[in-house]
Amino acid sequence: MQTLTRSLFLGGMAIAVLTAAVSQAEAQFKLSERFTDADGDLVADIPADESQWLDPDTLVFAYTPVEDPAVYAEVWDGFLEHMEAVTGKKVQFFPVQSNSAQIEAMRAGRLHVAGFNTGSNPLAVACAGYRPFTMMAAEDGSFGYEMEIITHPDSGIEEVEDIRGRTLTHTSETSNSGFKAPTALMASEFGMVSGEDYEVDFSGKHDNSVLGVANQDYLVATVANSVKNRMIDRGVIEADQLEVIYQSDTFPTTSYGTAHNLAPDLQEAIQEAFFSFDWEGSALAEEFGRNGEEQFIPITFQEHWAVIRQIDEANGVEYDCN
Repeated sequence: MQTLTRSLFLGGMAIAVLTAAVSQAEAQFKLSERFTDADGDLVADIPADESQWLDPDTLVFAYTPVEDPAVYAEVWDGFLEHMEAVTGKKVQFFPVQSNSAQIEAMRAGRLHVAGFNTGSNPLAVACAGYRPFTMMAAEDGSFGYEMEIITHPDSGIEEVEDIRGRTLTHTSETSNSGFKAPTALMASEFGMVSGEDYEVDFSGKHDNSVLGVANQDYLVATVANSVKNRMIDRGVIEADQLEVIYQSDTFPTTSYGTAHNLAPDLQEAIQEAFFSFDWEGSALAEEFGRNGEEQFIPITFQEHWAVIRQIDEANGVEYDCN
């Protein structure tokens, strides 16, 4: 089987996306040479040299751009005020426009606290020194979302096999549900190879894909159902504008963490801000409660992102961070 190669450059970081048979994948996750991992937990160590620690007067926070950042600026406002009270720092919301800009900002030291989407976690950890420690969950501790392949009622597509010979719209190469998982799935479960058995294009964001399908600008697309469901709940689209032809198993959702080189005491204070936040009556509860999320729970990249690293391996994804 011929291997198709695409290279995506993110602020000097090259992602080689090798679309091949899943069983042939041999890619392995590793950190950039800029970082150390003495404890083997797959995330960058805090620098041993105190002179390398960052202790900024203002912390910059960014939420993953699954939708227009303007949607979430007010949603996070109350939480960021809480973080200011706990850390004693000013906290600024950074309306990042793309996963690549978010990763590059942390890599360059301009972003200190962030929520990275599921698929971009490995790249952020490997290349930007991102240290994830929490994600949102339901009251019972359950968490996650599903990847869905959606179409519109007049598309003529009734099952995944109908995508053969047509164009499947993804969000971006760094998205798990928007690209990585469905690319592996299409090859392993349905025997269709991206670029050979179907064409692909990219919308840039999940809301673009949902709106594009609902408005019949896109024929069929891969999205995170958490984003789709929130858009339906807010009345952005109607449920009957879409049809779901495939739903995956559950994946971990957006993780939250810090840059590796923040001062250790500051990293601890930021973690305290997440775990001590009172969700009741908050804008976070109103927005993310649409998906049943109402608390932050501890996570580790090594354990909770194992399935995502396996998907990267299945897609033959290799990261060159230098």
